[in-house]
Amino acid sequence: MQQYHLPLLGLRYWIALCLASVFGANMGDFFAHNVGLGHVAGLPFLAIALAIVLVLERLDRAVHEAFYWLAIVVVRTAATNLADFFAGDLRLPRPWVMASLAVVLALSVAAAWQLSWRNAAAETDARSNLLRADYGYWLAMLIAGTLGTVMGDFFSHDLHLGNAVASLVLSALLAPFLVLGARQLLWSLPLYWTTIVMVRAAGTTVGDFLAARNALGLALSTAATGVLLIGFLILWRTSRADKIHVPTN
Repeated sequence: MQQYHLPLLGLRYWIALCLASVFGANMGDFFAHNVGLGHVAGLPFLAIALAIVLVLERLDRAVHEAFYWLAIVVVRTAATNLADFFAGDLRLPRPWVMASLAVVLALSVAAAWQLSWRNAAAETDARSNLLRADYGYWLAMLIAGTLGTVMGDFFSHDLHLGNAVASLVLSALLAPFLVLGARQLLWSLPLYWTTIVMVRAAGTTVGDFLAARNALGLALSTAATGVLLIGFLILWRTSRADKIHVPTN
């Protein structure tokens, strides 16, 4: 993605990502269950949607973040369905799925995104402190989202904490990472992507808690979290003072 379509890293970015994670978790379940496409049949539609977003982004010259956040929600929706397919439909043990995805994520970041980021930075400005979102980045985001979803379900189901308690536990584990991000201290790629995974894990349990029948229900929760994300992004505009260096090691 082009730089003028990307958000600046900082507190606003991480809060928006948390909201997008909850919304995407609900969207994944809504897509699979309420729309009736299941965990696999809907993936081609999501892939087409992401491709359209990325193509339109390349053609647009206006300065805004809409394409980035649209892509985040689409990828998060797909990650929810992939996680449910692996651990639900295939009944693979969640610890093994998490371990495998963690290895794949590490390899993806090391082989694809980190290399492309460094090459781009060297060609433009080595001091560049904006987020870079190329194809390797979106692949890593999909893997991280899938890993985070499985982790959230692991806390809720395998550890028998339930969605409410798991949400509190994962939110508490996420809090130190958000403090680092808000204070512009996410200095390494491992820390950045670990935070992404934790955001996805907490977003999964919070989304499932809100979507429960004794809470908002899936349809209402999906609509409410989507409106909340859009409202947040509109009301808190990007400030140039928010930006920090993207992790490079």
